[in-house]
Formats: sequence, structure tokens, C-alpha cells
Amino acid sequence: MSEAQPTMMRRRLGGALKTLRRRTGLNLDDAAARIGLPSGTTLSKVENAKRLVTVTALDAYFTAYGIEEGDARRVEIRKLATLAGSTRRANLLRQYGDAVPDPFADYLELEELAAQADIYASQVIPGILQTSDYAHAVIDGSRRWRTDREVQTFAELRMQRAAVLTREAPLPVWCVLDEAALRRAMGGPAVLAEQLGHLLALQERLPHLQIQVLPFTAGAHPAMDGTHTIFRFDTGSPVVVVEPMTTSLYLEEDADVGQYDVNFNHLRSQALDTKGSRAFIRDVIKEIR
Repeated sequence: MSEAQPTMMRRRLGGALKTLRRRTGLNLDDAAARIGLPSGTTLSKVENAKRLVTVTALDAYFTAYGIEEGDARRVEIRKLATLAGSTRRANLLRQYGDAVPDPFADYLELEELAAQADIYASQVIPGILQTSDYAHAVIDGSRRWRTDREVQTFAELRMQRAAVLTREAPLPVWCVLDEAALRRAMGGPAVLAEQLGHLLALQERLPHLQIQVLPFTAGAHPAMDGTHTIFRFDTGSPVVVVEPMTTSLYLEEDADVGQYDVNFNHLRSQALDTKGSRAFIRDVIKEIR
């Protein structure tokens, strides 16, 4: 085991191991002795995501907790450990850590490790779909960064994030864009027109990217509270990220996730289909040029 910063995936792994221990009726000290750890304090750090467990070290936990070969929980927890040990997010944070506001680091991790992202964008084109000029306009206009250097660094990070769409195993994205996000002239008409053209080019090039437009004429809809993303994973339940002005809310309870699942399906049914959405975006480009 090695020292680790708590991250969402490591918290999930620690929580899964804690659940196994509690189901055996073992306290921390007794469980640690069975596993071969120095103390219950060490095991507590594992369960609270302050120490990372490698995939190879999990066998001792399974033996201690009576989880036999063939048990589905072995497979799921091994997958969690693989996700928790991923270095992809760490690489971005090492390079751009000074520009990452808390708790955006968790968002980076989810975006890198997810098997699917369902996004509703109410006012702004999502970060991984932005052009450089559009990103600069959004970041600068938010007034959350104090210097030009901070703006530049965070904009660079946003461009690096887009790699999830083109890597060897790309992130499938289903995005519903409110019409307001298409018409808000971030950086002026020329920047917006370039951004909308970029959306069309991405959708043409990437079969795993689906974009639908929710026009003003759709009227009331279930996501009027604002932008959110549902991250889905190969193992473990989804996570919903809701984005109010000053922070991000991370929702993992089944009831919350289920409600957003239902809402997103309603959004897709109210939005234009992908063909109609492309035509809509082309019309907006013509209007602003």
C-alpha cells in the first residue's frame, strides 16, 4: 500500500471494503490482524481512502472477509481498485494542479474514468467540446480566475480534457444542449460561429458523440434548474454532477441518480433528434455570421 489523496474512486473502493468488513462483524483491529496489516488505524486509512490498496493486495481482504472465488463482489472490487489506481487524472493534476479549483479535481477523475457521460448544458457549451477561443472567453468572463496566466492555464487544461473523446478507448458522450447555450455570444459572433462549427465537425467525425438541441419552443422541461452530467462506469453506480455557480455537487444516492436518469430521458425525448439538431446549429451559424 502507498499513501494516497482521497479521490472519489478511492472513496468508493474504501467504502466497498468497509461494507465487506462490517458484514463479517469484525472490528478494525481484528480485521487488520486477519489481513496482515499493522493495525486497525492502517485499515481505517484504507477504508477512508487515505491509503491505496493495489489490485494484487485485495486477495488478503477477500480471504479475511470470506469472499470466495467466483463471488461477483471480487470482480467488482477489483475493477474499483483498477479505477482507483489510474494515473490518467494524476497526470493532468500534476501539470495543471495550480489551476484546478476544489472540488474540480473529482470532476476530472470522473471524466477520465467514466464509461459514458450524459450531459445537459443549459448556458454554455460543455468544456470537452469547446474551442480554445471559446474556452478563453468563458473562463475569463466567469471572473473566477484572478490573472491572465490563471485563465490561460485553465483554458489549456480544458483543451487537454478533450482528449477523452479521441483516445484509444474514447468516452461516449450524449449531450443535450439548450438553445441558450448555442446563442450566448461568448467572445463575440466570430468566436461563437467557430464554436458551433466545431460542434458540427466533432459530431461528423466522432460516432460516439451524440448532440441534441433542446429549442426554446420545447417549453418547460425537467432540467430547468441547470447544467448537470451523469457519469456512468463499468463498475459501481453512476455519479451525477450538478453545477451551480460557486461549486459542484456530487450525487451518488440511488434516489438522486434515478431521478436524473429519468429527467435525462425526458430531455432527449423533448429535444430535436440528432439530424434535426445539426440543421438547427447550421441555421444559428447562418444567423450570427
